[in-house]
Amino acid sequence: MPRIAVISDVHGNVPALEAALADLAGAGVDEILVGGDLVGRGPQGSEVVRRIRATGYRGVRGNHEDYLLGFRKEDVPKAWLHQEEWAASRWMAAELSDEDVAYIAALPFALTAESDPEVCLVHGSPRSNMEGLGPWSDDDELEHHVDHVEGEVLVCAHTHRPLVRRLRNGLVVNVGAVGLPFNRDRRAQYAILERTGHGWEVELRQIDYSVSAVLEIYENTGFLTQGGVTAQLLRLELENAAPFLVPFIKWAEVAEVPVASSEIDTFLDFYDLGESMGSFMQRLQKLR
Repeated sequence: MPRIAVISDVHGNVPALEAALADLAGAGVDEILVGGDLVGRGPQGSEVVRRIRATGYRGVRGNHEDYLLGFRKEDVPKAWLHQEEWAASRWMAAELSDEDVAYIAALPFALTAESDPEVCLVHGSPRSNMEGLGPWSDDDELEHHVDHVEGEVLVCAHTHRPLVRRLRNGLVVNVGAVGLPFNRDRRAQYAILERTGHGWEVELRQIDYSVSAVLEIYENTGFLTQGGVTAQLLRLELENAAPFLVPFIKWAEVAEVPVASSEIDTFLDFYDLGESMGSFMQRLQKLR
């Protein structure tokens, strides 16, 4: 009976990746898969890609691979090439080597586990690597996605929030994030799936690592100072294991203020870290 580990959403966080790989070394798994977003939202994308390439683990392409490929080719709106909002993306794209770019460009959208063809891996959903499946997804939606893959087990990531949902037609597992969790648990997170005589068992694992070491890397690489507002919000995400970047952008749009460092303190006065995204969006609507 195979044991399959899936890591995802490392986001340029080498200390978190090292912790996950060290834990995997003693986990007794038959296969390790990578669910995308090796890069983006963190300063060590090139080093993460180098280490994953060296392992030979198979993986899929996430939306942040696509984002940085777009910046690398300057295949983005012209304003993005100079606005502060996109300074971190420009920095992270420039940090990648030509070999990194070739590797992530060749990653497939989806793959099937070699040790068990019932397991299909995508980054977001079978439709898009930008579509998130999470605890808020209802059973009908998840069953629809399982119906559109060949196996009975759909494994995904993207939302940075783990999920295990058993359905009439299969199983959906969101493995969470190694490098940037959003479930208020700062530890590196991934999942192990094991087929047993009674079906599939899923273990969600959480591994301690030094978040302070990553914060030092933000400083020492120049990412924090050169990455503008986005890098500052990403630091808050890392410290709090919760989303800040997307809520800030949505707030700035409604408040009709620039996506700029000068607006962060005002946003933090409005933002309630403990509320759901749905509640946050409802409060935003009242500002219109």
